[in-house]
Amino acid sequence: MERMQIRRSSGRRLSGRGLTVVSLLALSAAALTGCASGKATGDGAGQATATAAGGSTSGTKSNGKASIYVIGGKADDPFWSAIKRGGEDAAKLVKAGGGSVTFLGPQNYDNLGPDAAKLTLTALSQNPSAIVVPDWVPENQDAAIKQAVAKGVRVFVYNAGGVEAAKRTGGIKYIGSDDYEAGKAGGVKFAESGAKNILCVNTVPGAANSEVRCKGIADGAKSKGAKAKQLPLPSSNFGNPSAVTQAIKGALLKDSDVDALVTIGVQDADSAASAIDQAKAGDKVKLGTFDLSDSQLTRIKSGKQLFAIDQQPYLQGFYSVSMANQYLSYGVLPPQNPLLTGPLLVTADNVDAAIAGTKAGVR
Repeated sequence: MERMQIRRSSGRRLSGRGLTVVSLLALSAAALTGCASGKATGDGAGQATATAAGGSTSGTKSNGKASIYVIGGKADDPFWSAIKRGGEDAAKLVKAGGGSVTFLGPQNYDNLGPDAAKLTLTALSQNPSAIVVPDWVPENQDAAIKQAVAKGVRVFVYNAGGVEAAKRTGGIKYIGSDDYEAGKAGGVKFAESGAKNILCVNTVPGAANSEVRCKGIADGAKSKGAKAKQLPLPSSNFGNPSAVTQAIKGALLKDSDVDALVTIGVQDADSAASAIDQAKAGDKVKLGTFDLSDSQLTRIKSGKQLFAIDQQPYLQGFYSVSMANQYLSYGVLPPQNPLLTGPLLVTADNVDAAIAGTKAGVR
């Protein structure tokens, strides 16, 4: 999310062959999915998607059974599907103990900050034991997160916000990647591959994680003598491949100096690949993206894409739910904060291992 706008207040398995480690993967938590479908509505947040694993979704705090709520992205966002898969696998142990895990997400990213805050309050109204939540837009979300903490709910911040968000809001841990370091790694890779003028395409401008990704790209490029700038697009374009393609194509035709493109997510990367083809710039413009998908790996293997930066969303979902359950059940808590799941840089050198991970359904 592996996605979000402040002005509008909107918003994968290590191989023995060794993926390029940009940040070391921190230690794992105990394994824990079976789930049944349900629905919840976040007031004003659009209809949320919700899935409960195990027993009742309310009152579990008082009877000693863990009730964990996970706030995530859109149900049809492939990145969040990987996070949910990890969370569902971890939920097996929660269910075995008589507890439950419920997943909530917005219908779109047009008003992500307020929507995520309302979903947090929706979860809080169910008397949960713990809430797992990204801090995408702090100015909108922090008050809701602090309200949960003040009521004694254990909060784990994951995916976005970093350890600073956990400390600021009273969260117990941060689980996820370091978006700034991930961006720096991408910027360095571009520059070392000959790129001089990089364009960071941001379809959710203002969101904390996407902004810091583009900043990392710029700083990494600068450290190697290259430069980068951002192409901010309306968050309503997210999930609209045609609109993103045309915007990127227009930018390439307007500025012939651009020789590298990086996108904040895989859907935008597919649009960027189309834009490069339509602008007939395939022999000049290198492509990179944050996150993984089959199409990214196929292009990397064929030489049409330079890299993908993997934050391992499966592990974010798995570790977050596992850690919350272990802490609620036994007071067990890894000392590392943040608990990093990446980033890892996937290139032609290690793409086969990443492809194996996608076939297993965990990347």
